[in-house]
Amino acid sequence: MTPPRHRLRRALLPAALLVAGLTGPAAHAATAPSTVTALAPSTAAISDICESTLPSQADDTIALIDQGGPFPYPQDGTVFQNREGLLPQEPQGYYHEYTVKTPGSSTRGARRIITSDDLGHDGMYWTPDHYSTFYDIDFGC
Repeated sequence: MTPPRHRLRRALLPAALLVAGLTGPAAHAATAPSTVTALAPSTAAISDICESTLPSQADDTIALIDQGGPFPYPQDGTVFQNREGLLPQEPQGYYHEYTVKTPGSSTRGARRIITSDDLGHDGMYWTPDHYSTFYDIDFGC
């Protein structure tokens, strides 16, 4: 014996709605690829740091930069590429990096002073963590 049509429709209706819900426009909207716009890194994230609060080794490095060396590491004075894009965008060769010695470290460590040769003290940055964060060095505080 076959079930009455209204019972069959009632039994199939929830299944049909479920299938429609899984494959309808709302389902496709949730899985549709979204357009992501890559944003340029923001230099607004660079905060100031008072020169007087830097470790004494940073002062030593700044003094060496001011007198033109000699520098303890052959890499000192080389072009800093700004690959992270965290510093203001400038032409290649604008920035240079210098090691700030880390007491007890057998390597160069992670601390650097980055300079822009054109600006002297007005263009010096401190990075304590090998280019993850930068601070604009303020010599007036």
